[in-house]
Parts: sequence; structure tokens; C-alpha cells
Amino acid sequence: MQQRSGSIDASPRPEVVVLNAVSKRFTVRKDTSLKERVVTLGRAGRQHRQDFWALSDVSLKIRAGSTIGLIGHNGSGKSTLLKVIGGIIQPSSGDVRQRGRIAALIELGAGFHPDLSGRENVYLNASVLGLSREETRERFDDIVEFSGVGDFIDTQVKFYSSGMFVRLAFAIAVHTDPDILLVDEVLAVGDEQFQRKCLDKIQEFQKQGRTIIIVSHALDQIEELCDRVVLMHRGRVAYDGLAETAVERFRELLTGESGVGKARPVETRHAAEIERVEVLDVRGKSVGEMRQGDSFRILLTVRSTRPLETWALGFSIDNAMGQLALASNTDLLGIRLPPLDGVRTVEIFVDAAQLNVGSYYVNANVNGISEPSAHALMQGAEFTVRGESASLGSVAALVRIE
Repeated sequence: MQQRSGSIDASPRPEVVVLNAVSKRFTVRKDTSLKERVVTLGRAGRQHRQDFWALSDVSLKIRAGSTIGLIGHNGSGKSTLLKVIGGIIQPSSGDVRQRGRIAALIELGAGFHPDLSGRENVYLNASVLGLSREETRERFDDIVEFSGVGDFIDTQVKFYSSGMFVRLAFAIAVHTDPDILLVDEVLAVGDEQFQRKCLDKIQEFQKQGRTIIIVSHALDQIEELCDRVVLMHRGRVAYDGLAETAVERFRELLTGESGVGKARPVETRHAAEIERVEVLDVRGKSVGEMRQGDSFRILLTVRSTRPLETWALGFSIDNAMGQLALASNTDLLGIRLPPLDGVRTVEIFVDAAQLNVGSYYVNANVNGISEPSAHALMQGAEFTVRGESASLGSVAALVRIE
């Protein structure tokens, strides 16, 4: 029996958050008392005000199903960035676009009225997050059970402990069926059992393909949960990529600014970085589309910030769902690269790759060996495989039933 093959639409995951050159300015007053403000009003008052740029020219694209970590010093702009993404504050300049229902856990008890009971605040907070009264009624028991505040649900929340506040707030947020969940340091509050419950819920959301953006100082937690981490420094994006590399760079910043190791200045840049990733056809022409089984080349441009005697290079190709389709590196290929000092382009030949139809992303990473260092460029290039297919997955094959 033959089955007619048809084309499969494997479009990439949509962008659910896009920030384009976003900046946020706050005005900080230097006069500290009402008397000083009255005295300075109209008399060089501007000298007592100072602009503080919490965000400066931040551009990000976040696709559906990603778990993004935001890390950085206190005052680096990460919480402001989360509030801008959530629409809680508006940027001074730039453009922010969101797609889907957002649930934000940014300030404990935000949206709660202290004189209302826990029950009344569940309905109030859920309505703010977009649920109808009927939807809240259907989920009410699950919210109370998850929060563990059942005995106090009819008590005014002004008598709640901070742990009860966060448990109820988190329970409401995760039961609103959000497409995007924003979390700011909430996982640091509450007992160990509840923190584990929160982590389990986040991992459940990850399996469901929801988008999660987390601000946390718990770097081990960030490395465990996030597939991508953005390091903020003085209102700007200092790094955007692999969790391990972001945490390493953050620790370099911490070391450099704490005065530790002043005898040997800490480099805040890696010894080498991936600058560019290109996909070329066999003739060396840049391509965005190819057919099943076509050979192609991956051109990687690497720049060293200081000489590297020995180093290694690798690449990976992910499908639209973020699953690994193909990967290799110089170690697997048994290649030793010549010393690196400056800019170098490395051409990788991929012959007859049996990729199924759909969209693919190329990631690249460079690792220093003589000087331990690592840098990755995620989704540095994108291409689409066209054709007809009667199968799913990243591997193209002729499938038939007899």
C-alpha cells in the first residue's frame, strides 16, 4: 500500500518577545527633604535632579519555548528589563512587542489588597492576569492546594507571612495558563519544599513548550533551568548565550569589581569569540534554502582578544523545536588548529546531510585550551530545507508500507 507524500510545514518557533533598542530613564532627586525641595524649586532645581539610565539600547529576541535567565549585579537593569517585558513599565525609547498571555511574579503581593481575604485576592489577582470569574472558580481549588494556605484562605492577607504571600501569588500565576511566565527572585522565598514545588512546576512548563524568563542571583539554579542566559551590566547586555559561559563571565565581572586579584587584572572578554556564522552552498554562495541531501558549508569567523596557542572549534544544528539535529567539533574530527592571533575564518564542509524538511539554526562555539575560555554564538545562522516528506523529525528517509 502506498501513501501519498505531502509537504510538511515545519516553521520556526515564533518570536514571543522582541525588544528593539530599548532604553529606560529614571530621574533621581538629590535633595533629601521637603524643605530642600521647596528651597530649590525654581532656583537651580535641575541641579538637584539627575538622570539614571537603567536600560541603554537593549535589543533581544525571545522565541516561544525558551527558558531565559537574566543575571547581573544589583542595579544592572535586569529587574527593570523584566518589568519592561511584562508591560509593567514603559520604556523611555525603543520598541517592545509581546505575544501571548503574560503572568508576572515580580514583586511579592503586587496586585494584592491587604484588607481583602486570600479568597478575594485570588479572584482579584486572577482577573488582573486575564482570567474570567468562571475560569478562576474552576481553578480555585487547585490554586489553594498548590499554595498550601488553605487554613488561612479567608484571612486578610495583611496577616500573611512573606512566605504565604509568595506561595499564593505563585499559585495564582501558574494556574492562569500563561504563554510567558516572568519570575523575579520569587524562587528565593519560601521553604525548601515549596521551592522544589516551584521548580517542578517550571520544569513542567518547559516540557509544555511555554516561555519562561527568570531573574535570579542563584547561579546554580540559572544553570540548571535555563537554555539561554542574558548577563546585564550597567544597563546593557554584556553577554547573551550559553548559561555556563554567562555565569563564568558574571563571575569574572564580580572578581574584577571586588578588587580580588588586582595584581593580575581580570579580562572581562574571552580569549576568543565567535563573530559570525554563515551557511554557504558548495560554490561558496550564501544560502538560506536548500534541498534534502544537499551538501553545504558552514563558515565560522573567530576573533581572538589575545594569542591562543591551542584551541578548539565546534558547531551544532538544531531544528525548529530546539532539538539537536547534527553536531561536530575539531576533537571529533581529529583536527588540531594552528595558533590563533586575530581574526580567522574556518570552513566546515557538510556533505549529503539527510535533514528533513523544515527550519534549522546553526550554533557555534570556540574553546581555549592553552588558556581555558569558552564562547558560543547561538542561532548565528538559519536555513530552511525544502522538499516533500511523509515523515517527522530531523532525519529525512524514504518511508513506505507494504
